[in-house]
Amino acid sequence: MSSSSAPSSTGKQSANMVGTTNAANAAKQAATKMHRRSRTGCFTCRLRRKKCDEGKPSCRACKHLGLKCEYKRPMWWSNNEQRRQQKEHIKNIIKRTKLNEKTAQGVAMSANTPPSLCHSLPTSDTFSDGIACTRAPSVDSQLSLEYNFNPVSTPDLYNSVAMPPPMFAPSFPHPGQFAPYEVDIKTESQMFINDIPARRDSTISTFSTYQAPPVIGHPFPTENWIQQDYFESRRESFAEEPLDFQVFDFPHGSFSPSHQSMIQVDECDQHLLNHFIDNVLRLIFPILEVNQHGSARSDVILPALESNKTYLHCCLSIAALHLKATERIQGDQIDNDIMRHRYATISELCEALNRDTDHSQILEATLGMIFFQCSVGRPDDCLPDIPWHQHFQAATSLVHKLELPTHLVALNGQPHSQPPFNMTLASWIDILGATMLGRTPAFADTYREKLIADAHSGLAELMGCEDRIMYLISEIACLEALKLEKMDEVQLCAHIKLLGDQISLSEPPQGTVANAYSSTGAIRPKQLSRNMTAVFRLAARIYLCSLVPDFDRTQPSIANLVNALSDAMDFIPAGPDGFDRSLVWPLLVAGSVSLPNTGFRKMFSERAVRLGEASDFGSFGRIKELLKDVWRINDDSLAKGDKQSVHWRDTMRQKGWDFLLI
Repeated sequence: MSSSSAPSSTGKQSANMVGTTNAANAAKQAATKMHRRSRTGCFTCRLRRKKCDEGKPSCRACKHLGLKCEYKRPMWWSNNEQRRQQKEHIKNIIKRTKLNEKTAQGVAMSANTPPSLCHSLPTSDTFSDGIACTRAPSVDSQLSLEYNFNPVSTPDLYNSVAMPPPMFAPSFPHPGQFAPYEVDIKTESQMFINDIPARRDSTISTFSTYQAPPVIGHPFPTENWIQQDYFESRRESFAEEPLDFQVFDFPHGSFSPSHQSMIQVDECDQHLLNHFIDNVLRLIFPILEVNQHGSARSDVILPALESNKTYLHCCLSIAALHLKATERIQGDQIDNDIMRHRYATISELCEALNRDTDHSQILEATLGMIFFQCSVGRPDDCLPDIPWHQHFQAATSLVHKLELPTHLVALNGQPHSQPPFNMTLASWIDILGATMLGRTPAFADTYREKLIADAHSGLAELMGCEDRIMYLISEIACLEALKLEKMDEVQLCAHIKLLGDQISLSEPPQGTVANAYSSTGAIRPKQLSRNMTAVFRLAARIYLCSLVPDFDRTQPSIANLVNALSDAMDFIPAGPDGFDRSLVWPLLVAGSVSLPNTGFRKMFSERAVRLGEASDFGSFGRIKELLKDVWRINDDSLAKGDKQSVHWRDTMRQKGWDFLLI
């Protein structure tokens, strides 16, 4: 390829060939010094002269650009003309994927919602990106609240009017300033025998370097697709590439791409292991996978399967449960597989707890028993099991024995700190699980310290919602637990007002929610996290509003919040490869107070259809069935003029369900 300061030909026309072998060799040596290629990288990256991370089955660069990743030597590699055609083919793929990008449209914002509890009505200009660095209060310490206890009436909580200050879209620095150019150098040599021309050879080598892109006219000539592709991929990846540094302190060492896993199972269970790796593994930790491709597999699950027998039994039980749900297999054999490995897991856990050793492995398996259930199974599965919160009691004890909360707090103020992975996973379960039970989170004090310090816990990288919003959800759960213990209503309303203000302080600058896809059709991880945080923030406001005495879901302010959350879902990728299953909790909170014939219910139904059969199992399938019952009961009451609504937790108890819906 040519550029403005390089030879104008690519070696495809003889008029611009370099005429001597020595000059060609010199250029080739320079290229070798400046551009070392991996001999084991994929052939697509080698053709494009890009560094390959050798990820399997597809490297990061090919995933990012939507290209076919080939590690087996392709037919076109041996022929220069076919290579040129393949380059042209790749160029067309990149251009075609750009046409799929949709212009992010603003979400209509209603001005009728009060700001304190209910002003998170985001548009594409008002979704979250920033995090306010403010000290946050403890809901059970009056000394840190800095508020007065004057009575606050319920209408004031809904109807106070104080518009937030104007916000401005952030400006970002220009991305990479330099783009490469490539020159294909064609070298010809001829052999003479007794001055008679005999053999004539022709080879092409590529010299690659960097130079500033042209600024006059079109920035990239039409044929300079490699230069254009590089520059645009760098522009997209400037802030949106998967993180290069390790986010978490994993309990196992990472596997290299060439590592051959050695997982020993009985022959009768081999099909379950294969099913888990091929079909279940991809459902677990989808946000972590977006942030760091392959991390869930190589850093979390495969090392545990190799080294932790209890964890292995857990995964085999989960695989059998998923196989039963997705294939609709009935009979004693599949139920026996589920129960056999479920029993083996629990037996191994009990023995390990009695030995009081290998605490990290026990915690790993216990969290797997709790969390993996969220990805598989149908609501009507009636096989006996231990409730998730009883498993979590054991996990809580193990977390304390390993001193993980102390370790997490000790990381406050340290840039690029690596929180313990199992502590972050336990925090996710703890915070949202507390809302399932109406209890205070087990590690609420730890989250409060992190909130005050505005410190990182890795929640955004693991489950999509920024840490600060999750900490505030923990505080709301604490407040709900106090309310259920008959907290004084005056203090309750004051705390609600205070937490509403704290959520308002976390409101983002304008223009931060946008299309989660890049121009090449790849997911932008940080943008996805901003969008998901906006959904969680709205759900947190609805959750907080539901604690107001005599809560009325027909209030316009509540309807506005629900509509805003429905609109925010437009920025979340849908379908089997989307992230609806990562937003089960916000969808449950908003859906439970939604009114008949509203935009939320239409949105939820449409996204369930797009999700396909996957909408019938896991946590998403469970809330789909739960919301049907909640809507039926509450809609009947509303039709009779009764504004009182049944809580979704009460409906779960009536059905005998004890699910963790995250």
